[in-house]
Amino acid sequence: MNRIIGVIVFLLLTYIPALAQTQQPIRVNCGGPSYTDSNGQVWQADTGFNEGGVSTARTNISGTADPTLYWSNRYNGNVAVPLTYTFAVANGNYQVNLYFAEIVPRLQTIGARVFNVKIEGILLFPKLDIFAEAGADAALKKSANVIATNGKLQIEFDNVVQNAKINAIEILPVTPASSTTPPPSTMTLTFTYPDGTPVSGQLTYVITSPLLSFQGSAPLTNGQASAAVFANPSALGISTQFQVKLNLTDAAGHVLWEINLAMNPAEVNLGALQSSSLNVVVQKL
Repeated sequence: MNRIIGVIVFLLLTYIPALAQTQQPIRVNCGGPSYTDSNGQVWQADTGFNEGGVSTARTNISGTADPTLYWSNRYNGNVAVPLTYTFAVANGNYQVNLYFAEIVPRLQTIGARVFNVKIEGILLFPKLDIFAEAGADAALKKSANVIATNGKLQIEFDNVVQNAKINAIEILPVTPASSTTPPPSTMTLTFTYPDGTPVSGQLTYVITSPLLSFQGSAPLTNGQASAAVFANPSALGISTQFQVKLNLTDAAGHVLWEINLAMNPAEVNLGALQSSSLNVVVQKL
């Protein structure tokens, strides 16, 4: 039974990441103009923000071949409204890289500037102190893997002490499988009533972990839902224990089938699975 549940969970997860392969990288020079870096990559002029102020100062920045990216920044100047950047993206798995440098002399002490960073509503970098981590006039890069499920990706900066700030943002699509990852197998779920007729409805999932939180649904086609299943959870950017809630509702909104469980990716081994199916008979309400 644990094997079957594990298959179901990873089946549902694979509805999301594959689409990110069509997404182009997003690079933004926050508070500044368009810039081509030392690798020939183009960073857009500041875009995607909701509010905030801009400051610029040219100084020597250690730890980077591209100090220009750290000369400008956008900061949160509104106590009541957090600074957010929102980008339209294909649903999928992304690596978000955030670039910072503390170049204001009066704030080059520990605790002088502290702020929280949320990505997709999840607090990933609490009480970030640029100077405490990197020192003065030094590049700092913070990275996180996240999953976009609603056609956009949002990054939020909240003041704690002084003004939250960001120098540059990079969003890179993560391919679910690499050349070292076995190809996905196939899984089919079939839901029928006791008389054999297929169920019409939605298979809905809510998945939460310390790093990720997302939800969605997959409509049944002739009572079936199918998807690829990856043997290695890390191919989807999942490495920590997570909570899963699954339920099947019919066309009238009745809950016909439901599962609530905790999953540990380290304990799921689907390496030998080539293809599989699960037939579920539910009562009609």
